[in-house]
Amino acid sequence: MILTLKEIAELVGGSIEGDSSISIQGIGALDSANSSQISYAVNKKYKDSLKKSNAGAFIVNKSLKQFCHRNIVLVENVYLAYSILSQKFKVTQNIQHFQYGHQLSYPDSKVAASSLIGKNVKIGKGSIIGVNCVIEDNVSIGSNSTIEPNVSIQRGSQIGRNCVISPGAVIGSEGFGNARNADKKWSPIAHLGNVLIGNNVSIGANTTIDRGTILDTEIHDGVKIDNLIHIAHNVIIGEDTAIAAKTGIAGTTIIGKRCMIGGAVGIVDHLKITDDVIINATSTVNRDITNPGTYTGFVPLMPHSEWKKVGIWLTKLDKIATFMKIKLKNIR
Repeated sequence: MILTLKEIAELVGGSIEGDSSISIQGIGALDSANSSQISYAVNKKYKDSLKKSNAGAFIVNKSLKQFCHRNIVLVENVYLAYSILSQKFKVTQNIQHFQYGHQLSYPDSKVAASSLIGKNVKIGKGSIIGVNCVIEDNVSIGSNSTIEPNVSIQRGSQIGRNCVISPGAVIGSEGFGNARNADKKWSPIAHLGNVLIGNNVSIGANTTIDRGTILDTEIHDGVKIDNLIHIAHNVIIGEDTAIAAKTGIAGTTIIGKRCMIGGAVGIVDHLKITDDVIINATSTVNRDITNPGTYTGFVPLMPHSEWKKVGIWLTKLDKIATFMKIKLKNIR
């Protein structure tokens, strides 16, 4: 798909400052986009990235146009405009050319006859593809990996060597991202990135790993992932981290090396967790963790307005306890 900047502006309902005739071939992240791509920013947090970006054009609102050095599409709702444009660059998997395992030749590996394989799929020496798997276009699977029954590996995903993916897992599914329009209706965001999985990784049954929005979701070497885990778009998990069942990791969170995350943990989006962190089961992580150590966090559900008050008091409990000890001592 190639669109002129004029066509993009008409599509998203924006106005142009710059060259309306330039051709745009895709959407790129601010830090990695090239001159044939368009990028976007939603607030001043990204002003430095806007200034340095090599993107050929930008979707921004009026408050950010001063930080762009070329070709702008001005809109009121940047996130909504991005969601609309992303659908134009989405690649839909064509299932018409899938072939069953028995129709293909992978002499150095074992592919079940009932599995469906797309185009340009690479399967390494000694790897096994179990029954009823779906391996979409441009997937790469390294040597000596085992893909167990009923696994779906969607287009463009990359799996390393010596990996085990357990039954029912889905790798490369569409991430969860939506923008609201003026009528409070949802506009879905197409996810254009992939999933990259390193070597010696194990992924449990019915776990889902979403593809990235623009960049990739990354699971690094040696990571161990239990059953029934959800890893959202753009998440990066560092080497040799282990994650127990029913944990949910929201989008664009970065988890360091050698971490241990207990069962049913919830991790909020856009966080950074440093190396060598242990998070106890059922904890909720809603802030960055910058120091190694063991962490626990959970409180009963309550209205958010009450939670803000409780949160303030919780951070002061040690001071309150010290104060009370002094008062009691004086009374005696």
